[in-house]
Amino acid sequence: MNTRSLVLPELLPLLEEIPTVDLSAESLPAFRDGLEQAAGQSFLQAEDYPVTLERLNIPGTENAPPIRLLTVRPRKEATGPRPALLHLHGGGYFAGQPELTTTQLCQFAQELDCVVISPDYRLTPEHPFPAAIEDAYTTLCWITRNADTLGIDPARIGLTGESAGGGLAAGLALLTRDREGPTLLFQNLIYPVLDDRTTTGQPDASPVGGEFLWTRASNTFMWTALLNPVAPGSADVSPYAAPARATDLSDLPPVYLCVGALDLFLDEDLAYARRLIHQGISVELEIVPGACHIFDQTDTPVATRSIARRIDAMKRGFGL
Repeated sequence: MNTRSLVLPELLPLLEEIPTVDLSAESLPAFRDGLEQAAGQSFLQAEDYPVTLERLNIPGTENAPPIRLLTVRPRKEATGPRPALLHLHGGGYFAGQPELTTTQLCQFAQELDCVVISPDYRLTPEHPFPAAIEDAYTTLCWITRNADTLGIDPARIGLTGESAGGGLAAGLALLTRDREGPTLLFQNLIYPVLDDRTTTGQPDASPVGGEFLWTRASNTFMWTALLNPVAPGSADVSPYAAPARATDLSDLPPVYLCVGALDLFLDEDLAYARRLIHQGISVELEIVPGACHIFDQTDTPVATRSIARRIDAMKRGFGL
């Protein structure tokens, strides 16, 4: 179904700027290069914000390599320990880096008066599941162990991520609960990737989702690389890789979930939100009409409004 007429006019330049490509092993290098260039541009634009950016390395667990972190801290003097926001970047699990959304991270640090910490987690296909989520959990535990040095309150840690990073954040919340790890105040999930079973067909799939920017073919390639050697859709996929697989969603942090009405992930995000609600988890759901994937990575009124709502939800999550 041709859905171009349903896209908000202000988002049409995004479709011209980033042509839709079905990602594969052959097109992955170019995709990685494109995100690396975007990350470099975003990092340079961060000079306009009154924040301090720092890159540092922390030890990985067991035989894992060190993890590079990007930290963003307000320059103004703190009156006490700040909250911490653990951010997980997008990029389909096989591309991207923390700097990809540096300007947004600067905005979060400034408006929430928090320290933002974003790990450069291991990517697929070189490092399939559970590499990324173990890097994320290692980062979370490092934050709590080093709270005094970082100037943060270990009892006020929030979690956010977009796309693959949103799915990784949801999986991390499950893993942290089950390992009885650090306390998380909230999950701020932006069009998260949640369910590998969508690659094998959905009986009630939205006919208007996934035409632009992130397609079903790209999604299948992503899940295949992440779960290797397990096949997407098979019975033994871990809920820490595909959070929609979890049968028990109780005792999780409150959730703010945002997704565009034209996003491929709309159906799985709505289903996950409903199941969270049914199991007693507080959920705030934003569905953005006429919005495709990564709509918030644009300089448009719809992106500005959505990011403002996202920040408002995190303020409430931190008790600000």
